[in-house]
Amino acid sequence: MEENKFKFPTEMVELPSRGLLYPEGHPLAEGKVEMKYMTAREEDILTNQNYIKQGIVIDKLLQSMLITKFDYKDLLIGDKDAIMIAARVLGYGKDYSFSYYPDFLDSEEKVTVDLTQVKEKFLDEKNIIEKGKNEFAFLLPNTKNEITFKLLTHGDESEIDREIQGLKKIDPKGNFEVTSRLRQMILSVNGSYDKKVIREFIEYGLLAKDSRALREYISIISPGVDLKYNYVFDNGVSEDITIPITTNFFWPDA
Repeated sequence: MEENKFKFPTEMVELPSRGLLYPEGHPLAEGKVEMKYMTAREEDILTNQNYIKQGIVIDKLLQSMLITKFDYKDLLIGDKDAIMIAARVLGYGKDYSFSYYPDFLDSEEKVTVDLTQVKEKFLDEKNIIEKGKNEFAFLLPNTKNEITFKLLTHGDESEIDREIQGLKKIDPKGNFEVTSRLRQMILSVNGSYDKKVIREFIEYGLLAKDSRALREYISIISPGVDLKYNYVFDNGVSEDITIPITTNFFWPDA
């Protein structure tokens, strides 16, 4: 029997990107997705040892809960984070408990936050070059080279992981995270979209100071979710804490 015959309740989830970076006609260009509530089928996914070992269990879960159909690799990372929070709420409710060590106590305390109060960081349209195009401009502050870059998608992250794994086979002790991510993000250098030019620029022409400035700018403009949460403890003291995405986020009994 087809799943949709059971008429599962669904919710619309707003995307932090507002759909502005997806091409016209793309299902995600609407700026929202439809998701169903978690069922026993999704709990089977969460306990699938093969998925857990491969590190794909959360992606399999989200794909199972999405009613809106699209190519999952197109999903921007910030939008994926918002969908993950929504999936947790639809699966196990809005209350998420974890251990936290406040500055004013000598021991850990159990904290429960309301995930529906997590704020989304929406994309500002003024930062993009063209609606429907995932491309941004940035002038490197030290060398004054002009670059354009994109925000990473799930497909890009998967490609970065594959590249790093391949490089580690050659040099097991090497650290390739920064350059691999930059190769995926940078689209042009001084007007050139040639991949060889970009690769050589990253390897030999990108100052560490400019690399840091670029990554800081990307962090500022990127849509997503803000995991900082103002929590009021029993003694009345409030503190800004960062909600940890730990094992029990999707496995409350872990």
